[in-house]
Amino acid sequence: MNQLPLKLLNNLANRKKEETFRQLNSINGLIDFLSNDYLGFATNETLFSKTFQLLLNESVASNGSGGSRLLSGNHKLYTILEPLLATFYKVNSALVFNSGYDANMGLFSALPQRGDLIFYDEFVHASIREGIRMSNAKSYSFSHNDLHSLKEKVDLNSARNENDELVIYVVTESVFSMDGDTPDLKAFSEYTKANGYNLIVDEAHAVGVLGKNGEGLIPALGLENDVFARTVTFGKGFGCHGAAILGSEDLKDYLVNFAKPFIYTTALTPHTLATIITSHTFFKELGEEPKLKLKENIEFFKKQISSQKINQLFIPSNTAIQGCIIPGSKKVKLVSKKLIDKGFNVKAILAPTVPEGQERLRICLHSFNSKEEIGLLIKLLSSFI
Repeated sequence: MNQLPLKLLNNLANRKKEETFRQLNSINGLIDFLSNDYLGFATNETLFSKTFQLLLNESVASNGSGGSRLLSGNHKLYTILEPLLATFYKVNSALVFNSGYDANMGLFSALPQRGDLIFYDEFVHASIREGIRMSNAKSYSFSHNDLHSLKEKVDLNSARNENDELVIYVVTESVFSMDGDTPDLKAFSEYTKANGYNLIVDEAHAVGVLGKNGEGLIPALGLENDVFARTVTFGKGFGCHGAAILGSEDLKDYLVNFAKPFIYTTALTPHTLATIITSHTFFKELGEEPKLKLKENIEFFKKQISSQKINQLFIPSNTAIQGCIIPGSKKVKLVSKKLIDKGFNVKAILAPTVPEGQERLRICLHSFNSKEEIGLLIKLLSSFI
């Protein structure tokens, strides 16, 4: 077998030297404070059974989809799922992608054109950055959750690029994946609407856990008609896999014709779509209980870090994502290892995923975590740091 080129081996060596080397590790048997399965849907046996029953009811017995959706893969469960998603998320149209990464890559690489401008929060997900990089538009980041910074960047750069066909896109997230915080979406919406800009919001970490029926923060705030496009994913609060872009029928048609990650990939399997369908209907059956339990755990967690006097180390967040800043890759990895050795699965997040000096423990809370587990985790964390 051919040896990896020397310059690539040097890249790996540098990662190890800088304490930023990534590895795949087993998580079996540990108490979960790591996964994005906020409501426990990923391991819910009732949901598993309902998914199987749906496949039987629809007489679907295929292991795979057989091709891309534009070839043979547009099986009948898509015709059930996409209208259901449009209704659930209060939008005109939904287009399913294989993952959130694919969805953002498809949206941002296809939509903005040469001469357009994109302004994005400096902390948006890597999939958004990669999609923007592949577009022909010029892009500029603005300070995290800072509307004033956005306005300054727009005023400076739009004046340099004025033309009759200029389209401006503003991109943010409703819950940020590493900080767990939220921008003032109403203010962002008012600004973009008043100026005729297109607001795009990634709701990956909001759907399932925010909104009356888990439909996310945008509908909860009544902003669904003021947002140009939303990305929603199903591998977090809904405990399955896949994603969708929400917007107008014209947007859906455009992506079907121009979004390469949609056009050139094998469609999701019938079982995956059945799980997405079931998880959304299952959520309505369960009602508020899982979300209320999660909310209780978030409030209890915040009280515990305050009583242990370590709350100043945490990024302010009222969501399931709680980030404890421990600068330095070596130090934060050591604290993570100590917690893992005690049976708690807590991940160290290193640069370049987060800015250097902002290394952290990313603690994810769930509806199924007990008060005893949360209390012991915080006591151990306090002693270790």
